[in-house]
Amino acid sequence: MKKLSIIALMLFIQHISAQYNRFVYQVTMKPDAENKSDIKTENAYLDISAEKSLFYSENRYKRDSTLQKAFQGGGGRGSINREQLESFRSNINYSIEKDKSSQKISYKDRIGRDIYVYDEDRPLNWKMSSETTKIGEYKVQKATSDFAGRKWTAWFTTDLPYQDGPYKFGGLPGLIVKVEDDKGEYSFDLMKNYKIAEIPAQNQFGNTVKVKRTDYLKQQAKYKSDPMSFMQSGGGFPAPPRPAGGGRGGNQNPADMRKRMEERAKDEAKRNSNPIELE
Repeated sequence: MKKLSIIALMLFIQHISAQYNRFVYQVTMKPDAENKSDIKTENAYLDISAEKSLFYSENRYKRDSTLQKAFQGGGGRGSINREQLESFRSNINYSIEKDKSSQKISYKDRIGRDIYVYDEDRPLNWKMSSETTKIGEYKVQKATSDFAGRKWTAWFTTDLPYQDGPYKFGGLPGLIVKVEDDKGEYSFDLMKNYKIAEIPAQNQFGNTVKVKRTDYLKQQAKYKSDPMSFMQSGGGFPAPPRPAGGGRGGNQNPADMRKRMEERAKDEAKRNSNPIELE
């Protein structure tokens, strides 16, 4: 009986130590350059383990999970509630993974059918300030940095033992509680944190294409000008095979499909004409 109690205690300790930390940030954005009064707000997760962290949209995760369940259930896109998917629309379509050992920052984003991945090649250099204040329950310290065409101010706390933060931000002596650009167009504010059992796997639809950052930007520009080419040929890379049966898209008129894709790409370009990275 005593041996069973010891085993149970060890399993409980192992379960507790295997938990991960999730930090929920409210992301406020003004992505439309022609309409700065159109303010978008949504939540994003920063999940942290001993080996890595992952930053991604809450809505995007819900959307991908809904699609995954539909395909696993055999219903395909025809069984998906379009209104439900529309409610999960996100301005944060990327995910960012930070590797603790290599210090690499990997950026992932979908273009057309495929997921494009690049490693961030620009250093994030912080200028520390002695200025401190309090945000919520945390005592925070100020730091500033010029990155990707914007001037950023971050407030970090050493109350939490993580040298991390939302988006590509990190490398300060503590966790970033708040970071915003000097124009007030983008901000990330820590709202809450809690334990999770595991960091969820990111659903992958299509091929994963590893590129340099400059090549990713070229592919992104190409998609905006000719989105249909990415459905036909993967934007210059081999396209993944169509699923058996073809789903609802199998009988669509190619001209109508092209028109819808072009309209969608133009709409996305307008909605994201003031991106978080200007360089």
